[in-house]
Amino acid sequence: MKSFDYITLRDRAELKNSAAEWFHCKWGVPTEAYLECMEAYLKKETEYGWYLCMNGDKIVGGMGVIENDFHDRKDLTPNVCAVYTEKDYRCKGIAGHLLNMVVDDMKSKDITPIYLVTDHTNFYERYGWEFLCMVQGDDEPKMTRMYIHR
Repeated sequence: MKSFDYITLRDRAELKNSAAEWFHCKWGVPTEAYLECMEAYLKKETEYGWYLCMNGDKIVGGMGVIENDFHDRKDLTPNVCAVYTEKDYRCKGIAGHLLNMVVDDMKSKDITPIYLVTDHTNFYERYGWEFLCMVQGDDEPKMTRMYIHR
């Protein structure tokens, strides 16, 4: 079984630019928006972090924590965002490991509960997330599922 390295961006700050570009390529959010959040985390202006799975020098999975993930429920914060695993690396437990890492990190900083929005069903429940409600995404025609981890 392949062993991956799971890190926070604070562990490998030199990955900031490549991580911001990697997330941009996956989600289309401007690289500058990722850099702004990542810089605040690296400067310890926030504890909302960035988490990566590395296969050698290659980012193969990642996610972040931000104030709001582009939805109308500004009171439900912080949000896990930009959850992504490269197609060739899916079904290897990477996203689940990263989710658990985020939950543990946030709890260690007394940041709980945390939230996430997704169209997926049955995936997040495996990692202790509970469906909370439907939310309206910014510029989205349909409502989206909001999950909570307490």
